[in-house]
Amino acid sequence: MKSDNLQKLRADRVWLTEDACDLGDFRKLAEKTTALADYPTAEAVEKNILIYDSDKVLAAIASPEGRRAVLAEICEAFGEGPGVVVFKHAYRDTSVIDRASAIFDEIIEEQHRTATGGGDHFAKAGANDRIWNSLEKHCLADPENFAEYYANAIVAIASEAWLGPSYQMTAQVNRVNPGGAAQSAHRDYHLGFQSSKVIEQFPAHVHRLSPVLTLQGAVAHCDMPLESGPTLFLPHSQTYEPGYLALKRQEFKDYFETHHVQLPLEKGDVVFFNPALFHAAGTNRSTNIKRVANLLQVSSAFGRAMETVNRERMSARLFPALKTMKGNLSEGEIGNAVAACAEGYSFPTNLDRDPPVGGLAPKTQAQLMHEALQEDWDDARFTSVLAQQSERRRS
Repeated sequence: MKSDNLQKLRADRVWLTEDACDLGDFRKLAEKTTALADYPTAEAVEKNILIYDSDKVLAAIASPEGRRAVLAEICEAFGEGPGVVVFKHAYRDTSVIDRASAIFDEIIEEQHRTATGGGDHFAKAGANDRIWNSLEKHCLADPENFAEYYANAIVAIASEAWLGPSYQMTAQVNRVNPGGAAQSAHRDYHLGFQSSKVIEQFPAHVHRLSPVLTLQGAVAHCDMPLESGPTLFLPHSQTYEPGYLALKRQEFKDYFETHHVQLPLEKGDVVFFNPALFHAAGTNRSTNIKRVANLLQVSSAFGRAMETVNRERMSARLFPALKTMKGNLSEGEIGNAVAACAEGYSFPTNLDRDPPVGGLAPKTQAQLMHEALQEDWDDARFTSVLAQQSERRRS
Protein backbone atom coordinates (compact mmCIF):
# COMPACT_ATOMS: atom_id res chain seq x y z
CA MET A 1 0.00 0.00 0.00
CA LYS A 2 2.83 2.37 0.86
CA SER A 3 4.39 1.77 -2.53
CA ASP A 4 1.05 2.40 -4.21
CA ASN A 5 0.67 5.69 -2.33
CA LEU A 6 4.16 6.77 -3.34
CA GLN A 7 3.45 6.03 -6.98
CA LYS A 8 0.16 7.96 -6.88
CA LEU A 9 1.77 10.97 -5.17
CA ARG A 10 4.53 10.96 -7.78
CA ALA A 11 2.06 10.61 -10.66
CA ASP A 12 -0.03 13.50 -9.27
CA ARG A 13 3.08 15.68 -9.12
CA VAL A 14 4.22 14.88 -12.63
CA TRP A 15 0.90 14.68 -14.47
CA LEU A 16 -1.53 17.60 -14.19
CA THR A 17 -5.17 16.94 -15.07
CA GLU A 18 -8.16 19.09 -15.83
CA ASP A 19 -10.21 17.31 -13.18
CA ALA A 20 -7.69 18.22 -10.46
CA CYS A 21 -7.93 21.99 -11.08
CA ASP A 22 -9.25 23.68 -7.95
CA LEU A 23 -10.85 27.13 -8.06
CA GLY A 24 -10.11 27.73 -4.38
CA ASP A 25 -6.38 27.18 -4.93
CA PHE A 26 -6.51 29.42 -7.97
CA ARG A 27 -8.25 32.27 -6.12
CA LYS A 28 -5.52 32.38 -3.47
CA LEU A 29 -3.08 33.28 -6.24
CA ALA A 30 -5.28 35.42 -8.50
CA GLU A 31 -6.50 37.61 -5.65
CA LYS A 32 -3.04 38.78 -4.58
CA THR A 33 -2.46 42.53 -4.46
CA THR A 34 0.32 44.10 -6.50
CA ALA A 35 2.47 46.23 -4.17
CA LEU A 36 4.03 49.29 -5.83
CA ALA A 37 6.85 49.26 -3.26
CA ASP A 38 8.11 45.99 -4.77
CA TYR A 39 8.72 47.69 -8.13
CA PRO A 40 10.72 50.90 -7.54
CA THR A 41 10.92 51.88 -11.22
CA ALA A 42 7.15 51.66 -11.70
CA GLU A 43 5.02 54.79 -11.63
CA ALA A 44 1.76 53.32 -10.33
CA VAL A 45 -0.45 50.30 -9.87
CA GLU A 46 -3.87 50.50 -11.49
CA LYS A 47 -6.35 47.64 -11.12
CA ASN A 48 -3.46 45.44 -9.96
CA ILE A 49 -1.49 46.16 -13.17
CA LEU A 50 1.94 47.80 -13.06
CA ILE A 51 2.25 51.12 -14.91
CA TYR A 52 5.66 52.34 -16.04
CA ASP A 53 6.55 55.76 -17.40
CA SER A 54 8.75 54.97 -20.38
CA ASP A 55 10.99 58.01 -19.95
CA LYS A 56 11.72 56.94 -16.38
CA VAL A 57 12.59 53.43 -17.57
CA LEU A 58 14.91 54.79 -20.26
CA ALA A 59 16.68 57.00 -17.71
CA ALA A 60 17.04 54.06 -15.32
CA ILE A 61 18.68 51.78 -17.91
CA ALA A 62 21.26 54.37 -18.96
CA SER A 63 23.92 52.76 -16.74
CA PRO A 64 24.89 49.06 -16.78
CA GLU A 65 23.89 48.69 -13.11
CA GLY A 66 20.56 50.42 -13.67
CA ARG A 67 19.86 48.35 -16.76
CA ARG A 68 20.49 45.11 -14.88
CA ALA A 69 18.24 46.21 -12.02
CA VAL A 70 15.39 47.16 -14.37
CA LEU A 71 15.69 43.90 -16.31
CA ALA A 72 15.40 41.99 -13.03
CA GLU A 73 12.41 44.06 -11.89
CA ILE A 74 10.48 43.57 -15.12
CA CYS A 75 11.36 39.87 -15.20
CA GLU A 76 9.87 39.36 -11.74
CA ALA A 77 6.82 41.43 -12.68
CA PHE A 78 6.12 39.00 -15.53
CA GLY A 79 6.91 35.92 -13.43
CA GLU A 80 5.89 36.11 -9.78
CA GLY A 81 4.24 39.54 -10.01
CA PRO A 82 1.02 40.62 -11.72
CA GLY A 83 2.18 39.18 -15.05
CA VAL A 84 1.22 42.30 -17.01
CA VAL A 85 2.98 45.64 -17.42
CA VAL A 86 1.91 48.81 -19.27
CA PHE A 87 4.60 51.16 -20.59
CA LYS A 88 3.06 54.57 -21.09
CA HIS A 89 4.19 56.61 -24.11
CA ALA A 90 6.72 54.00 -25.24
CA TYR A 91 6.52 55.69 -28.66
CA ARG A 92 6.89 59.41 -28.04
CA ASP A 93 6.93 60.09 -31.77
CA THR A 94 3.61 58.60 -32.78
CA SER A 95 4.15 59.56 -36.43
CA VAL A 96 6.18 56.33 -36.61
CA ILE A 97 3.05 54.45 -35.57
CA ASP A 98 0.85 56.44 -37.96
CA ARG A 99 3.05 55.44 -40.90
CA ALA A 100 2.97 51.79 -39.82
CA SER A 101 -0.83 52.01 -39.44
CA ALA A 102 -1.11 53.28 -43.01
CA ILE A 103 0.92 50.29 -44.21
CA PHE A 104 -1.29 47.91 -42.26
CA ASP A 105 -4.46 49.53 -43.64
CA GLU A 106 -3.18 48.97 -47.17
CA ILE A 107 -2.50 45.30 -46.41
CA ILE A 108 -5.98 44.84 -44.90
CA GLU A 109 -7.61 46.51 -47.90
CA GLU A 110 -5.69 44.16 -50.21
CA GLN A 111 -6.83 41.18 -48.13
CA HIS A 112 -10.42 42.35 -48.54
CA ARG A 113 -10.00 42.77 -52.31
CA THR A 114 -8.49 39.34 -52.74
CA ALA A 115 -10.52 37.53 -50.05
CA THR A 116 -7.32 36.48 -48.29
CA GLY A 117 -6.12 36.87 -44.71
CA GLY A 118 -6.77 34.83 -41.62
CA GLY A 119 -9.05 34.78 -38.62
CA ASP A 120 -8.48 34.81 -34.90
CA HIS A 121 -7.61 31.86 -32.66
CA PHE A 122 -10.04 32.92 -29.94
CA ALA A 123 -12.75 35.05 -31.61
CA LYS A 124 -15.61 34.41 -34.00
CA ALA A 125 -14.89 34.73 -37.72
CA GLY A 126 -15.51 38.24 -39.00
CA ALA A 127 -15.09 39.91 -35.62
CA ASN A 128 -11.87 41.57 -36.70
CA ASP A 129 -9.24 41.98 -39.36
CA ARG A 130 -5.99 40.12 -38.84
CA ILE A 131 -2.61 40.48 -40.55
CA TRP A 132 -0.51 37.41 -39.96
CA ASN A 133 3.25 37.95 -40.04
CA SER A 134 2.93 41.73 -39.99
CA LEU A 135 6.62 41.75 -39.04
CA GLU A 136 7.88 40.57 -42.44
CA LYS A 137 5.19 42.38 -44.43
CA HIS A 138 6.01 45.63 -42.63
CA CYS A 139 9.76 45.24 -43.27
CA LEU A 140 9.32 44.52 -46.97
CA ALA A 141 6.85 47.38 -47.47
CA ASP A 142 8.86 50.12 -45.73
CA PRO A 143 12.21 49.08 -44.20
CA GLU A 144 12.92 52.61 -42.95
CA ASN A 145 9.70 52.75 -40.97
CA PHE A 146 10.29 49.18 -39.77
CA ALA A 147 13.70 50.23 -38.47
CA GLU A 148 12.27 53.23 -36.59
CA TYR A 149 9.39 51.15 -35.22
CA TYR A 150 11.47 48.24 -33.90
CA ALA A 151 14.38 50.42 -32.78
CA ASN A 152 12.19 51.12 -29.75
CA ALA A 153 14.14 50.58 -26.53
CA ILE A 154 11.07 49.70 -24.46
CA VAL A 155 10.14 46.84 -26.78
CA ALA A 156 13.73 45.60 -26.59
CA ILE A 157 14.12 45.89 -22.79
CA ALA A 158 10.84 44.08 -22.09
CA SER A 159 11.72 41.28 -24.50
CA GLU A 160 15.20 40.84 -23.08
CA ALA A 161 13.96 40.98 -19.48
CA TRP A 162 11.82 37.88 -19.93
CA LEU A 163 13.61 35.97 -22.70
CA GLY A 164 17.24 37.05 -22.54
CA PRO A 165 19.28 37.92 -25.66
CA SER A 166 18.81 36.57 -29.18
CA TYR A 167 15.01 36.59 -28.87
CA GLN A 168 12.97 36.22 -32.06
CA MET A 169 10.30 38.81 -32.85
CA THR A 170 7.06 37.95 -34.63
CA ALA A 171 3.98 40.17 -34.93
CA GLN A 172 0.36 40.08 -36.03
CA VAL A 173 -1.91 43.08 -36.47
CA ASN A 174 -5.37 42.79 -34.95
CA ARG A 175 -8.05 45.33 -35.89
CA VAL A 176 -11.27 44.92 -33.91
CA ASN A 177 -14.00 46.85 -35.68
CA PRO A 178 -17.04 48.45 -34.00
CA GLY A 179 -19.29 45.67 -32.77
CA GLY A 180 -16.47 43.13 -32.78
CA ALA A 181 -17.12 40.61 -30.03
CA ALA A 182 -14.69 39.68 -27.28
CA GLN A 183 -12.37 36.72 -27.43
CA SER A 184 -12.81 33.83 -25.05
CA ALA A 185 -10.46 33.81 -22.05
CA HIS A 186 -7.25 31.98 -22.85
CA ARG A 187 -3.57 31.47 -22.33
CA ASP A 188 -1.27 31.73 -25.31
CA TYR A 189 1.27 29.69 -27.23
CA HIS A 190 2.63 27.01 -26.69
CA LEU A 191 0.41 24.89 -24.44
CA GLY A 192 -2.43 27.39 -24.66
CA PHE A 193 -3.11 26.31 -28.24
CA GLN A 194 -3.68 22.66 -27.37
CA SER A 195 -6.66 20.59 -26.20
CA SER A 196 -6.86 19.19 -22.66
CA LYS A 197 -6.18 15.73 -24.02
CA VAL A 198 -2.89 16.92 -25.48
CA ILE A 199 -1.95 19.21 -22.57
CA GLU A 200 -2.34 16.39 -20.04
CA GLN A 201 0.34 14.37 -21.87
CA PHE A 202 3.04 16.90 -20.94
CA PRO A 203 4.68 16.58 -17.50
CA ALA A 204 4.29 19.41 -15.01
CA HIS A 205 7.74 20.88 -15.67
CA VAL A 206 6.69 21.53 -19.30
CA HIS A 207 3.67 23.46 -17.98
CA ARG A 208 6.18 25.60 -16.09
CA LEU A 209 8.45 25.84 -19.14
CA SER A 210 5.86 26.96 -21.70
CA PRO A 211 5.38 30.50 -20.30
CA VAL A 212 9.11 31.28 -20.39
CA LEU A 213 9.41 30.45 -24.08
CA THR A 214 7.39 33.46 -25.29
CA LEU A 215 6.34 36.97 -24.28
CA GLN A 216 3.14 38.62 -25.47
CA GLY A 217 2.89 42.33 -26.23
CA ALA A 218 0.74 44.87 -28.00
CA VAL A 219 1.54 48.29 -29.43
CA ALA A 220 -1.49 50.58 -29.30
CA HIS A 221 -1.96 52.11 -32.76
CA CYS A 222 -4.84 54.30 -31.62
CA ASP A 223 -6.35 55.60 -28.41
CA MET A 224 -8.27 52.75 -26.77
CA PRO A 225 -10.94 53.91 -24.32
CA LEU A 226 -12.73 51.17 -22.42
CA GLU A 227 -15.67 51.24 -24.82
CA SER A 228 -13.35 50.13 -27.63
CA GLY A 229 -12.58 46.89 -25.78
CA PRO A 230 -8.88 46.87 -24.80
CA THR A 231 -7.56 43.56 -23.55
CA LEU A 232 -9.12 41.96 -20.48
CA PHE A 233 -6.55 40.73 -17.94
CA LEU A 234 -6.60 38.71 -14.76
CA PRO A 235 -3.41 39.75 -12.92
CA HIS A 236 -1.43 37.03 -11.11
CA SER A 237 -3.34 34.23 -12.89
CA GLN A 238 -0.13 33.16 -14.66
CA THR A 239 1.18 31.75 -11.37
CA TYR A 240 -1.37 28.91 -11.27
CA GLU A 241 0.58 25.93 -12.57
CA PRO A 242 -2.32 23.90 -14.07
CA GLY A 243 -3.82 27.02 -15.65
CA TYR A 244 -3.62 25.69 -19.22
CA LEU A 245 -6.09 23.03 -18.15
CA ALA A 246 -8.12 25.21 -15.80
CA LEU A 247 -9.34 27.45 -18.60
CA LYS A 248 -11.11 24.48 -20.15
CA ARG A 249 -13.42 24.42 -17.10
CA GLN A 250 -16.53 26.60 -16.89
CA GLU A 251 -16.00 27.75 -13.30
CA PHE A 252 -12.63 29.28 -14.26
CA LYS A 253 -14.14 30.97 -17.31
CA ASP A 254 -16.91 32.36 -15.10
CA TYR A 255 -14.36 33.61 -12.58
CA PHE A 256 -12.47 35.41 -15.34
CA GLU A 257 -15.66 37.05 -16.60
CA THR A 258 -16.42 38.35 -13.11
CA HIS A 259 -12.95 39.43 -12.00
CA HIS A 260 -11.02 40.54 -15.08
CA VAL A 261 -9.77 44.13 -15.35
CA GLN A 262 -9.30 46.53 -18.25
CA LEU A 263 -7.22 49.66 -18.68
CA PRO A 264 -7.59 52.29 -21.39
CA LEU A 265 -4.54 52.82 -23.57
CA GLU A 266 -3.26 55.76 -25.57
CA LYS A 267 -1.66 55.60 -28.99
CA GLY A 268 2.00 54.82 -28.43
CA ASP A 269 1.50 52.84 -25.21
CA VAL A 270 2.82 49.29 -25.13
CA VAL A 271 1.58 46.48 -22.92
CA PHE A 272 3.54 43.28 -22.33
CA PHE A 273 2.35 40.21 -20.45
CA ASN A 274 3.23 36.66 -19.56
CA PRO A 275 1.62 34.32 -22.14
CA ALA A 276 0.19 32.23 -19.28
CA LEU A 277 -1.81 35.19 -17.95
CA PHE A 278 -5.57 34.68 -18.36
CA HIS A 279 -6.60 37.29 -20.92
CA ALA A 280 -8.89 38.07 -23.85
CA ALA A 281 -9.51 40.93 -26.24
CA GLY A 282 -12.61 42.88 -25.20
CA THR A 283 -15.80 43.68 -27.10
CA ASN A 284 -15.63 46.86 -29.16
CA ARG A 285 -18.82 48.63 -28.04
CA SER A 286 -17.92 51.89 -29.78
CA THR A 287 -19.62 53.07 -32.94
CA ASN A 288 -16.61 54.58 -34.67
CA ILE A 289 -13.33 53.24 -33.23
CA LYS A 290 -11.39 50.65 -35.19
CA ARG A 291 -9.21 49.36 -32.38
CA VAL A 292 -5.83 48.54 -33.89
CA ALA A 293 -2.95 46.86 -32.07
CA ASN A 294 0.19 45.27 -33.40
CA LEU A 295 0.43 42.09 -31.36
CA LEU A 296 4.01 41.15 -30.59
CA GLN A 297 4.79 37.52 -29.89
CA VAL A 298 8.43 37.33 -28.93
CA SER A 299 10.07 33.91 -28.72
CA SER A 300 13.05 32.65 -26.78
CA ALA A 301 16.09 31.75 -28.86
CA PHE A 302 15.60 28.24 -27.45
CA GLY A 303 11.95 27.88 -28.53
CA ARG A 304 9.93 27.62 -31.70
CA ALA A 305 8.12 30.71 -32.96
CA MET A 306 4.52 30.27 -34.09
CA GLU A 307 5.04 31.85 -37.50
CA THR A 308 7.43 31.13 -40.33
CA VAL A 309 9.39 34.31 -41.08
CA ASN A 310 11.83 34.74 -43.97
CA ARG A 311 14.54 36.55 -42.03
CA GLU A 312 17.01 36.34 -44.90
CA ARG A 313 14.65 38.31 -47.14
CA MET A 314 13.91 40.78 -44.34
CA SER A 315 17.60 41.28 -43.56
CA ALA A 316 18.45 41.95 -47.20
CA ARG A 317 15.68 44.57 -47.32
CA LEU A 318 16.54 46.21 -44.00
CA PHE A 319 20.31 46.44 -44.45
CA PRO A 320 20.35 49.33 -46.99
CA ALA A 321 17.85 51.27 -44.87
CA LEU A 322 19.96 50.90 -41.73
CA LYS A 323 23.06 52.11 -43.57
CA THR A 324 21.31 55.33 -44.56
CA MET A 325 19.83 55.80 -41.06
CA LYS A 326 23.08 55.59 -39.09
CA GLY A 327 22.95 59.31 -38.39
CA ASN A 328 19.32 59.21 -37.26
CA LEU A 329 19.33 56.06 -35.11
CA SER A 330 21.71 55.43 -32.23
CA GLU A 331 23.90 52.35 -32.14
CA GLY A 332 21.54 50.85 -29.58
CA GLU A 333 18.47 51.58 -31.69
CA ILE A 334 20.11 49.96 -34.73
CA GLY A 335 20.85 46.95 -32.54
CA ASN A 336 17.18 46.78 -31.51
CA ALA A 337 16.06 46.88 -35.14
CA VAL A 338 18.51 44.13 -36.11
CA ALA A 339 17.30 42.00 -33.18
CA ALA A 340 13.71 42.34 -34.40
CA CYS A 341 14.68 41.29 -37.93
CA ALA A 342 17.63 38.90 -38.15
CA GLU A 343 18.11 35.43 -36.71
CA GLY A 344 20.02 35.91 -33.47
CA TYR A 345 20.77 32.27 -32.64
CA SER A 346 23.25 29.93 -34.29
CA PHE A 347 21.14 26.80 -34.24
CA PRO A 348 19.77 24.70 -35.85
CA THR A 349 22.33 24.58 -38.62
CA ASN A 350 24.23 22.08 -40.78
CA LEU A 351 27.44 21.58 -38.81
CA ASP A 352 29.13 19.81 -41.75
CA ARG A 353 28.92 22.98 -43.84
CA ASP A 354 28.58 25.59 -41.08
CA PRO A 355 31.06 24.50 -38.40
CA PRO A 356 31.69 26.56 -35.24
CA VAL A 357 35.06 27.90 -36.36
CA GLY A 358 36.90 29.63 -33.52
CA GLY A 359 34.20 28.95 -30.94
CA LEU A 360 31.29 26.78 -29.94
CA ALA A 361 28.69 28.25 -32.29
CA PRO A 362 28.68 29.47 -35.91
CA LYS A 363 28.12 33.14 -36.73
CA THR A 364 24.50 34.23 -36.56
CA GLN A 365 22.57 36.20 -39.14
CA ALA A 366 22.42 39.13 -36.71
CA GLN A 367 26.19 39.04 -36.17
CA LEU A 368 26.70 39.05 -39.93
CA MET A 369 24.49 42.11 -40.31
CA HIS A 370 26.32 43.99 -37.55
CA GLU A 371 29.66 43.13 -39.15
CA ALA A 372 28.46 44.35 -42.55
CA LEU A 373 27.14 47.61 -41.05
CA GLN A 374 30.36 48.28 -39.17
CA GLU A 375 32.48 47.64 -42.25
CA ASP A 376 30.05 49.48 -44.56
CA TRP A 377 29.62 46.66 -47.05
CA ASP A 378 27.82 47.41 -50.27
CA ASP A 379 24.34 45.98 -50.64
CA ALA A 380 25.27 43.35 -53.22
CA ARG A 381 28.06 41.95 -51.07
CA PHE A 382 25.82 41.68 -48.01
CA THR A 383 23.03 40.01 -49.96
CA SER A 384 25.49 37.52 -51.46
CA VAL A 385 27.18 36.62 -48.15
CA LEU A 386 23.77 36.42 -46.45
CA ALA A 387 22.57 33.94 -49.07
CA GLN A 388 25.76 31.89 -48.70
CA GLN A 389 25.22 31.73 -44.94
CA SER A 390 21.64 30.57 -45.42
CA GLU A 391 22.74 27.92 -47.89
CA ARG A 392 25.31 26.54 -45.44
CA ARG A 393 22.58 26.10 -42.83
CA ARG A 394 20.43 23.88 -45.04
CA SER A 395 20.50 20.10 -44.69
